[in-house]
Amino acid sequence: NLSQTPVLRELLKEAKIPATTIKIESPELCMLCCFSFKQEPQLIKLDQPGPLTLAMHQFVTEMQETKKGVVTPKELFAQVCKKAIRFKGYQQQDSHELLRYLLDGMRAEE
Repeated sequence: NLSQTPVLRELLKEAKIPATTIKIESPELCMLCCFSFKQEPQLIKLDQPGPLTLAMHQFVTEMQETKKGVVTPKELFAQVCKKAIRFKGYQQQDSHELLRYLLDGMRAEE
């Protein structure tokens, strides 16, 4: 689901470039807000991306390539395990917990 989120894909693409400023304009927000007030785009200055963010970028990019058959999130999972050791050992975990650690870890790197 995350790989099909256009705003996230664009952010990951831009985040790969160190010390860049990105502008976030959400079409959904603009449509909701156009009747009452103008929604201004957000400008965010990004530093050097961290290893978890880079691994997420690599994984999403590989998923978008049409020529690849099977994509394994080995590096992304390794980076999540570094942030949350509870996922090491391949025990059964809840997917929403993994998603929370992934997104929180990426947010902590920004």
